[in-house]
Amino acid sequence: MPGIVIVGTQWGDEAKGKVTDFLAKDADCVVRYNGGANAGHTVVVDGKTYKFHLIPSGVLRGKKVYIGNGVVVDPDVLVDELENLKREGFNPNLRISDRAHVVFNFHKIEDGLQERLKGNLRAGTTKRGIGPAYSDKTARFGIRIADLLNKEILKSKLDLLVSFKQKVICQVYGENIRLDKNEILEKALQFGQYISDLVCDVSAEINDALDRGETVIFEGAQGTLLDIDHGLYPYGTSSSTIAGGACIGVGVGPKRIDKVIGVMKAYISRVGTGPVPTELKDKVGDRIREVGKEYGTTTGRPRRVGWLDLVPVKYSIRINSIDELIVTKLDVLSGINPLKICIKYKCEGRTFDTVPADIRLFEKCEPVYEEIEGWPANVDWRRIVKEGYDALPKQAKEYLQIIEEHVKVPISIISVGPDRRETIVREKPQR
Repeated sequence: MPGIVIVGTQWGDEAKGKVTDFLAKDADCVVRYNGGANAGHTVVVDGKTYKFHLIPSGVLRGKKVYIGNGVVVDPDVLVDELENLKREGFNPNLRISDRAHVVFNFHKIEDGLQERLKGNLRAGTTKRGIGPAYSDKTARFGIRIADLLNKEILKSKLDLLVSFKQKVICQVYGENIRLDKNEILEKALQFGQYISDLVCDVSAEINDALDRGETVIFEGAQGTLLDIDHGLYPYGTSSSTIAGGACIGVGVGPKRIDKVIGVMKAYISRVGTGPVPTELKDKVGDRIREVGKEYGTTTGRPRRVGWLDLVPVKYSIRINSIDELIVTKLDVLSGINPLKICIKYKCEGRTFDTVPADIRLFEKCEPVYEEIEGWPANVDWRRIVKEGYDALPKQAKEYLQIIEEHVKVPISIISVGPDRRETIVREKPQR
């Protein structure tokens, strides 16, 4: 199946980076289709940790990797990632869409000012300028990668955009911050020169690869519940995080997608504001956070954690047409007894088995749990990885079976550690 989308089924941070790296072994190329440097993908290989914000995780496999038009590119972050990889002995085979938009420092300034203004409706962004960059894109103010390669075009566009941003910062937000047009132009031109040999029509190259029968992984950032249209609005991100976003963010038709793989944690976590019905604010939550190292890859902020909530997972399966699931961080739940799984919500005398659009209603939703026995803390996960799925503790297999029974989608892979080797592949997942 040549066209494979990897999508998060929760609030992001589901370990899609590890999954992409693991599956990229049998792929020809990997293309990132949404988001920006607000995303953080962590990959551990032979005990060494690599963190990416823009470059697709398949780069560690030596695969050809692409940044699609749906991504907003932070020049500083991309240069740092490329140079760090080179210092580690990698030679990234990267291509960048000429249609991708660029994040400038004034976007980051605006991001912080917007969050301050929104008060209780703030999303808890990473302050990386993602929302303002996408806003400019939609308003047709944006600067694209192709613009960086033509000084006259870039200067004319920046003259307009910087003047506009200056007025917004001073007159709307009342901040005395001065933007230097010449400095911004010069820095943008330098970045354009740095990446000039990497710029291409990603849509054309990916479609050609699919025509040749090559396997292409479409790597998503964040998770379904953060999608700009189908997520927990306004407590989400500013791009299309769902599987459909792969078509928009790369430039392929929906018929080019052969399989959609959903990634979910064995529990839930999120960074940012907004309701999380199964959130744990007790010692169990603290334990999950510490054992699972639940701190943001981009910001280092502690993540909010809680019991597994299958309502968002079922919602994600519907929105994304997910064919199979990969469950990550199952090992983190070791030693917790009992375990709880939310199977639906109750609110105002009604029950809900989907995520409501009404944010006030969602805030009132109470989880309805199914409780099961946990498994011991002293599990030999290395032995289990070597022996396979059947070697899992019976309680862990029951936990996974409950997930499958409720969501009606098979679990194909289970991750029991951060390293790519700590992965269990089921031979024949059953519906």
